[in-house]
Amino acid sequence: MRHLKVKVKNKKLSTSSKKWIERQLNDPFVHRARAEGFRSRAAYKMQEIQEKYHLIQKGMTVVDLGAAPGGWCQVVASLLGNTGAIYAIDLLEMDPLPGVTFIKGDFNDIHTHIPDKVDVILSDMAPSSCGIKSVDHLRLIGMLEEVFTFAKDYLKAEGSLVAKVLRGGTEAKLLAELKKAFKKVTHFKPSSSRTESAEIYVIAQGFRL
Repeated sequence: MRHLKVKVKNKKLSTSSKKWIERQLNDPFVHRARAEGFRSRAAYKMQEIQEKYHLIQKGMTVVDLGAAPGGWCQVVASLLGNTGAIYAIDLLEMDPLPGVTFIKGDFNDIHTHIPDKVDVILSDMAPSSCGIKSVDHLRLIGMLEEVFTFAKDYLKAEGSLVAKVLRGGTEAKLLAELKKAFKKVTHFKPSSSRTESAEIYVIAQGFRL
């Protein structure tokens, strides 16, 4: 187990808040993200996904669900350059990024804001944790089902979907549906994902219209 180098001694903070701050202060990816101008450490997860699967290509249209603060969008924007389009959707505000169209709201309610079919849908979303693993897993699977419904409405033929799940993978029924809808479905845990985190990503490629 990696020992923390910095301890938070503020007695006014709750134990969970102290642990979160200590984790941030001692996380090399957090420091690296700040040094390299990324809005969050999550940018490195997107980089690893791209390096392994090559999902983002010049000229593509990409939708990032739950995009704030914009780490994944930064990576996608650098890959697209001045080509293609990125739509970032979140309930939270997000500071502007060049080449990124931000839409504030629930992705289930803003379909008309996206003008056409898209090549890639990304989702690093997760519902608030209650601390009970089985419940958190079911909540995340429910969110994934909503993301999958969105993808069926908006993906082009041969399009790709990336979405967060928890260790243990995707529920069998939903996984079977994904495999029917896509030519290839795999799970991937980036090395930049915290070791203690149960998060992994389902990578679905080759959408069948």
